Amino acid sequence: MGLANIIFIIALAAAIFWFAKNTKTIKRNINLGRDIDLSDRAPERWKKMSLIALGQSKMVRKPISGIMHLMVYVGFVIINIEVLEILIDGVFGTHRIFADPLGPVYDVLIASFEILAFLVLFACVIFLIRRNVLNIKRFGFREMVGWPKTDANIILVVEVLLMLAFLSMNGADYALQQRGAEHYIQAGSYPISGIFADSFASLSTSSLIALERGMWWFHIIGILLFLNYLPYSKHFHIILSFPNVFYSKLDPKGKFTNMEAVTKEVKMMFDPEADPYAAPVEPEGPVERFGAKDVKDLNWKQLMDAYSCTECGRCTQQCPAAQTGKLLSPRKIMMDTRDRLEEVGKNIDKHGKDHEDGKALLGDYIQEEELWACTTCNACVEACPVSIDPLSIIMDMRRSLIMEESKAPQELTAMLTNVENNGAPWQFAQTDRANWVNEG
Repeated sequence: MGLANIIFIIALAAAIFWFAKNTKTIKRNINLGRDIDLSDRAPERWKKMSLIALGQSKMVRKPISGIMHLMVYVGFVIINIEVLEILIDGVFGTHRIFADPLGPVYDVLIASFEILAFLVLFACVIFLIRRNVLNIKRFGFREMVGWPKTDANIILVVEVLLMLAFLSMNGADYALQQRGAEHYIQAGSYPISGIFADSFASLSTSSLIALERGMWWFHIIGILLFLNYLPYSKHFHIILSFPNVFYSKLDPKGKFTNMEAVTKEVKMMFDPEADPYAAPVEPEGPVERFGAKDVKDLNWKQLMDAYSCTECGRCTQQCPAAQTGKLLSPRKIMMDTRDRLEEVGKNIDKHGKDHEDGKALLGDYIQEEELWACTTCNACVEACPVSIDPLSIIMDMRRSLIMEESKAPQELTAMLTNVENNGAPWQFAQTDRANWVNEG
């Protein structure tokens, strides 16, 4: 085992350790949410995950961006087979270890990797143009300035560099094979990088080896760095999109959840045999909040939603409130939830789990005006390619405003008062409802 192999093993171990550490932190943060049982109807959940997360069925509803995203998705999934070979070669000092066992199949694999790498490269360049040159409205909302825009560009540039390094590595490898260089066995088919092999003709064999090794190291170290960038980026959805879709809502989108404590009170009010003077039953465990004021009041699936958000903006693009100039943006709701959850997690790491910083998701991150702009139409939920549910967070925070703080817009308060007094949202007594019949 040479020095290069030892360095590679150390780098690989460090990358795996750091990624596992950051992933564990994200898991801890998600579990700060309330518990909820989503283990029911497993066959339906597997089917939904297969269609939406694996099959990208909702992504391709926008054909241009959907097909290009599919190129990147398929490319990265299949090229990981090549990454596995690179990892084995890096640990044991071999070169193209899969070539002999796979035989002619190896040629097909390398050719497909190259074509996919080119398609990924092409798609990422188009995505960069779409985000930075074309005036696409959903990329221009107020929440997409600063870090979110930079994050998206970093990932796209990294993907471009990784694909260029991969093709350059293969091109140099192919040129060395043609020269019969030691250690470079005749293996693989190179439909893309082979086109440029002639441009290496002026390089010496030693220079070609340096180029091939340099691109090899750049490609694999870049992948390890990319892996550890994911937990700090919106692109962690690469990992979370599958469980997020699996645990997504199966009930009709218009169905809202009821709080058990409130349901019991209402049923008691309608029960003629209930004793109005009976002592209240003490709840088991901590008292449940009405709605959600901060991230710990949300359930773990809602927090997983926040980490799964791709910031694509399809939800905001379809939101009627956002499109008519209201303050609400469903994408911002998810981004704010993730940012607040990250802040709470860092406070726990620094000060302990009982630390209170005097801040909350509602008020410090998300304003009341945003919540009341929502029409509860579920357009955002329907549009999301990974089945995120911003509406559930909006409704839980509305519950907190109404039931914990007795705060509501004046128009809503008037309507509720009318319902209480008149049995209808209009300010007319029940005895006067039919008066319109006598008019005219």
